[in-house]
Amino acid sequence: MQEADTLRFFVTIVRHGSLAAAARALDLTPSAVTQRLQALEARLGVRLLHRSARRIHLTDEGELYYTVSARLTQQYDELIDTLQSRRLLVSGRLVVHGPLGFGRRYLAPMIAQFHAEHPQLQITLTLSDKNIDPEAALFDVIVHIGELKDSSRVAYPLAPNRRWACASPGYLKRHGTPASPADLVHHAALVLRENEEDVTLWRFSSKGREQSVRVSPALASNDGGVIKQWALMGKGVMVRSEWDVAEEVRNGKLVRLMPGWLLPAADVVALVPQRKGKSARVEAFLQFIALQFKPHPPWRGAR
Repeated sequence: MQEADTLRFFVTIVRHGSLAAAARALDLTPSAVTQRLQALEARLGVRLLHRSARRIHLTDEGELYYTVSARLTQQYDELIDTLQSRRLLVSGRLVVHGPLGFGRRYLAPMIAQFHAEHPQLQITLTLSDKNIDPEAALFDVIVHIGELKDSSRVAYPLAPNRRWACASPGYLKRHGTPASPADLVHHAALVLRENEEDVTLWRFSSKGREQSVRVSPALASNDGGVIKQWALMGKGVMVRSEWDVAEEVRNGKLVRLMPGWLLPAADVVALVPQRKGKSARVEAFLQFIALQFKPHPPWRGAR
């Protein structure tokens, strides 16, 4: 057990990229991490890492030690999962990532319920709207909304989700209602800027036709909640996910524009590293959250 902990300790350092980040993940002081690493290197008789103020770099020996350690810790976890699954026990560590707003509204309560059913689990939920590709290996499950750019993970569909152009009734009363995407050039656009995407080019399709429009942002933010707030205040037209605005559309606080013109879908999926060899806890979590969105997602209401 002690040797397994040592292997996992080194894997944690490498995957977090710095001793300070590893210390936070391990709930240790940076000095304790440094001392433990030095003791490991002294015991092995080789230098595993070159350390700088902010980053670490693997030596050749460190690269070999990390590769084998990562494989052995994964095999050890799979062994424990297999043994415990025979007792119908889901336990261990589960690390989940999700989008900020969606995670607060849907993932957080779902994970609380899942933990109530499996109290032996230790679950960490990280929420962020930033591109996490460099840190993707740190997570067992990534809940993702929208276009997939990384094909290294396997996607498990969770829920359908459209993107809608919306505005408040007050704004439309003052500025008129656009009948087609081309009309949007005459309207104030509320733009969400994130991950260096081209967010001012809105692409629509209708019955095989495609039409793109370059909008002029009146207001922009990196926070989707702020964009929605501005739209509710009557500041302009926004594009938001159905999960976020369906309730306001139903109660009349927002109006869905041009329903005959569709924006690219932004379906909700769960991403895992590989189809084979999933741990019992990951498998149980995937099954659980998939059921929470069936027979239809909560934002579409009862049918």
